[in-house]
Amino acid sequence: MEGYPRCCFSRRYRPNMNGNCEDSQDRYAALRERMVEAQLEARGIRDRRVLEAMRRVPRERFVPSNARRQAYADRPLPIGGGQTISQPYMVAAMLEALDCAAEHRALEIGAGSGYQAALLGELCTEVRAVEIVEDLAHRAREILMDLDYENVHIEVGDGTQGLPEYAPYDRIIVAAAAPEVPEPLIEQLADGGRVVIPVGGRLSQRLTIIDREDDELKRSEQMPCMFVPLVGKHGW
Repeated sequence: MEGYPRCCFSRRYRPNMNGNCEDSQDRYAALRERMVEAQLEARGIRDRRVLEAMRRVPRERFVPSNARRQAYADRPLPIGGGQTISQPYMVAAMLEALDCAAEHRALEIGAGSGYQAALLGELCTEVRAVEIVEDLAHRAREILMDLDYENVHIEVGDGTQGLPEYAPYDRIIVAAAAPEVPEPLIEQLADGGRVVIPVGGRLSQRLTIIDREDDELKRSEQMPCMFVPLVGKHGW
């Protein structure tokens, strides 16, 4: 390890090609701040906890190494397995709609890169995330462990069936498009809980919110969106 800057000993930092992790981290921190100001606050995201979480989580760690220069671009990026890491604004909009509290237990369907799971880990006490593509799940788990997100747990499986063994959940977020809200997710939602999910066809959807109050369900629709299909028994 001799010859590396002292900060590189931390698990949260790694040297760049010149062995200078401090410059690299400063550059990415500046890009994160610019993303928050220009892509999120300028478009109406107001939830301070969401904005601060997106300032903290290093999005560049969750994209393939050859795409890190585009990590903070205003668009989704491919991560392999036919999946994407969503546009930063869409991630923020969904998390704002989810309305997490620090004491909440959250379930994420479609963990993908692990980026949104990390953000949920900043917002909630415990996060369970499911990813159907095994390679992506393993990669996300390694990144989250490396970043010390001990309250975030990645599982491999059919997310449309949820994770009943850990239910109920205060918040459920789905990062893929379903033809309708999967019934197992409704069954695993706690009283007072909320689901945020894109619902519609394969090419266009509406961000949909389901709230449970005293075993009654209230449904509302928000912005149009476009996500990859939710694959599984209760999806496509």
